[in-house]
This record gives sequence, structure tokens and C-alpha cells, in this order.
Amino acid sequence: MADSSLPLDQWPEPIVRVQSLSEFGSSTIPDKYVKPVSERPSLNPDHSVISGHDPTTIMPVVDLGGLSGSTAVREDTVRAISDACKEWGFFQVVNHGVSLEVMREVVQVWREFFHLPMETKQAYANSPATLEGYGSRLGVQKDAILDWGDYYFLQLLPECIRNKRMMPTLPISLRLH
Repeated sequence: MADSSLPLDQWPEPIVRVQSLSEFGSSTIPDKYVKPVSERPSLNPDHSVISGHDPTTIMPVVDLGGLSGSTAVREDTVRAISDACKEWGFFQVVNHGVSLEVMREVVQVWREFFHLPMETKQAYANSPATLEGYGSRLGVQKDAILDWGDYYFLQLLPECIRNKRMMPTLPISLRLH
């Protein structure tokens, strides 16, 4: 939730990149990165009961192979995507047609980006206005519990809203054409 008195190019508190925190070598995780037990992911079904979640509920998985099926199967797949977006806000995709080799290459190229010096990555720092770019926090609420990870968010489509300034030029393997 954004603070209406906050300029859209400023965060409500100083941004400290997770990479910077992890490089200090401290074994203590700052409190702002420690989620309450009820909000932590768990593979233990008993944890779900404690946190008030149904232990049989799992993240939705959508098989995109259904998009090339009969009309009824396509409609079911589209409905599954719609339901997952409405109920969860995200979903896992299977049978998407992207080869394992391409997925590995993408992971490797982005890994190269995240290993660049902090100053290089900071040139692509995000802002509360769009969250697009290199960042460490997804929300602008002051004193929010943060995720323990840096990220890079790009809006690629539709092309008319693509912000070319946020397209990294380094590492060279990451350049988009």
C-alpha cells in the first residue's frame, strides 16, 4: 500500500539490497526480513493447520497443453488460468513449450546480471511508481516485512509500455533485441 504523501520516486525507508546484507557474513537476519510463522512457506502439512490454511490447498498448476486441445479443453484451460489469477494471483505453468535448454540459459544469463557489481545493478534500480527494474522490496508500506531476495522485474508486453531504459545492457548476453 502506497503512502499518498510519498513522492513516487522515493521509498518510505532506505533501501538495503539483500545481496549487501548477505555479504556482511552475519548469521543474524534483520527483523524486517523475518515473517511471522503463519506467513512462512512450509512443506509440513501440520504447519498449515497452525497457520489457518487448508493443508490440502496447493498452488494452482495450469497445463497449457490444453490450449491446443478441443474447444472444451481450451475453455477449461482458460478458466483454470482465470481462476488461478483471481484466487491466487499467480500459478505454475506446465507444458508451455519452452525447452529446458532455453530455461537454463535464461537462468544463467540473469545469474550473470545478479553477480555484477552493486553499482552496475543500481543503474537499473526500481521505484515505488512502477517497481520495474532491480529491487529488493515489492511494497512501499513503511515497516513492511520484506522478502529475502533481490529481483528484476521487466514489463515486456505490450511493447507500447516497455521501458527500454530498464533493459539491462550488461552482461552482454542479457541484451534484448
